[in-house]
Amino acid sequence: MDTRAGAAPPSMPLGPPILCATLVFLSDWGCEVSKTHHYAVVVKWTGNTGTGTSGYKNYERRHEIVGEGQKPVIPGSSDPAFRGDSARWNPEELLVASLSACHKLWYLHLSALAGIVVTAYVDHAEGFMEETPDGSGHFTRVILRPEVTVAPGTDIAKARELQADAHAKCFIANSVNFPVEHEPRVKTA
Repeated sequence: MDTRAGAAPPSMPLGPPILCATLVFLSDWGCEVSKTHHYAVVVKWTGNTGTGTSGYKNYERRHEIVGEGQKPVIPGSSDPAFRGDSARWNPEELLVASLSACHKLWYLHLSALAGIVVTAYVDHAEGFMEETPDGSGHFTRVILRPEVTVAPGTDIAKARELQADAHAKCFIANSVNFPVEHEPRVKTA
C-alpha cells in the first residue's frame, strides 16, 4: 500500500463493516473510527471512626469523590436506608444525576445545531431502585422530566423531537440496563 502523503488509498476491500472499526488505516477511506475516552476518579473513604469496620454499626459510610484538576470534592455517603448521611450524595443519586446531565448536554448540543434557542432547562429526574431479599438491588427505571424554555418563534415540535434524539445519543443512557423514560415539557419564553 502506498503510504506517501497525498497518495490515494487503494480501492476499499469488500468485507464485513467491522473492518472499519478494527483497522485504523481504513479511516483514509472515510470510515468512522470510534474513540475511547478515559475517566478517572478517586473515592476516598473518610468514615473510619477509630475502629475501622470492626462492626456494621462502628463505621460511617462517608467518602469523598475527587476528580482530576481543580474540581470540587463531592461529599458522598450511602443512602440513609443503608446507614448513610442524607446531607451527602449517594451513588444512586449520582447515577440519576449522570443520566439527567448527559441527556441535557446532548439536548443543548442538538438544539444549537438545529437552530432551536433554549433559554432555560431544568430536569426533575427520579430513579427507582428495587432492593432484593439478599440485600442487593438494581434500578428498574429512571424518569427524566426536563422542562425546557425556548425563544419565541421556536419550532416547538422540533424542540420536542430533539428529546428523543438526545436520548439516543446519551452515553450514560446507552450504558445502563434499565429503561430511561422521558416526560419532557417545552414552552416558549
